[in-house]
Amino acid sequence: MGRGIAQGGFEPCLLTLLRLSVGREPGTSLTRGWLPRTLARTGHLVRAAELAYTISDELEQGTELLELVKAAAGAGDLSGAQALAESIPLRQLRDQALVSLVPAWARAGEGDRAVALAERIRYPHNWGWAWALLAKAMADRGDIAEALRFAARADDEARLCAVDGMEEVLGFLVEVAVATGDHDRAAELADRVEEMARSRNPTGWFKPQPLAVVLAREAREGDFGRLDALLRPPPGSAVAASDRPCGWALEPGDQGMVLEGDPDGSAAHPVSARLPLHARDMACVLDAVDENADLDVALALADRAETLLETGDGRDHNVLLKSLTLLLARHGQIERAMALTEGLDLDLSVAQQADIVGEFARSGDTDGAEALAHAITDRRAHDRALIEVVRKLVLRGDQGRAEVMARLIDDGWAQGEALLAVARGMARHGDLDGAETLTRSIAYRGTRARALAALVELSEPPRARRLAAQVVVLGGWEPVLPVLERIMPRSVAVVVDQMTS
Repeated sequence: MGRGIAQGGFEPCLLTLLRLSVGREPGTSLTRGWLPRTLARTGHLVRAAELAYTISDELEQGTELLELVKAAAGAGDLSGAQALAESIPLRQLRDQALVSLVPAWARAGEGDRAVALAERIRYPHNWGWAWALLAKAMADRGDIAEALRFAARADDEARLCAVDGMEEVLGFLVEVAVATGDHDRAAELADRVEEMARSRNPTGWFKPQPLAVVLAREAREGDFGRLDALLRPPPGSAVAASDRPCGWALEPGDQGMVLEGDPDGSAAHPVSARLPLHARDMACVLDAVDENADLDVALALADRAETLLETGDGRDHNVLLKSLTLLLARHGQIERAMALTEGLDLDLSVAQQADIVGEFARSGDTDGAEALAHAITDRRAHDRALIEVVRKLVLRGDQGRAEVMARLIDDGWAQGEALLAVARGMARHGDLDGAETLTRSIAYRGTRARALAALVELSEPPRARRLAAQVVVLGGWEPVLPVLERIMPRSVAVVVDQMTS
């Protein structure tokens, strides 16, 4: 058998192994999701599009084609991506695809082509986005003059097309203004983001909201004026709470609304045109502040969040509490963070403690994080916390200590997850032999397959192909196909051909 592989080449044998594996794993979706997008990324865009066009539902088909456009553009096939974008039957999704290509052409150094494409966007509510994305791409390339010109165009379009979601465009333009050094302009745009967020409820489901990003940026600079104003409702006003992630609850025309026949106002709370921040919105602000922010900023935000927890109406209490404890842990305030979890239900409390340990380790105090993990009495939360500490040790380059800690985890699955992180770290530091040996001690086949797949990415082709074959044997074709994009791009097409034959 060794001679046969040597004579025929390893790659044909691996492709045969993939074919056999695919035959044993029926039911995988060919027309949408990861597999066709992998085809688009590996030079088989036409094949991917053919699969997508077999989808009968027009909206689902257009959505999948949009994702294929993004995948191909991300892989550098901008001409193919644009040709596919222009073939999308649904005009709105075609517009979205073209919008996504505008900054891609600009980043590729094709500024004129990006501008020409932006001019072809059909629907007015997409114009602001196209020019804002182009402005940011130019700012990232260091072309400040062009960035300012396109930002002004985006602002003009946002003013003319006052539809839901335009505050997100303005929030993006705040970042462009900061990137170009125009802080006065950034403050003016931030005021407009706040005004729009107060006036209506945007339809998007994104996190965090543009205003939350603005508030976080201002807080990092030590400016809490806007945040404090939003946390201080006008005297005598009541505010309806939001049920959207990071959303604003006020709908147009809702000001002062009380339903007939409801004298006590229980069916609909009176609301104010000056909508303050709710717990979920404040959580978005905290989430947008990373560990690089000054400790004074983090503590100031934590104080405000605690006040909101104490004085709010109780809705989304646990959402804000989670963001608050993680913010504190990221900045080393572990005792305060742990104390806040005491008011939670037991299940929520132990899960939150594991997250806190992970953030605490991320702050750099792995000794304290390890001690804290061992103090957690719930076994699953204890193991999860130790996995997070192991991962942080690996990131610091302390592979030896990370492996020792991983070995102390009793649960087989949890230990495997920790050893997987150690193996990746060893491979990144050049010890591929040691990493491969370590993976063989992982008990669970699926985890071992993922660990070997991680080594494939970091190995030279001969070792990568050998490891890839082992991954297929352990876990089938799916775990290995993403990493085969690099060493054997045609393997994706082989799998698709096998599944459609």
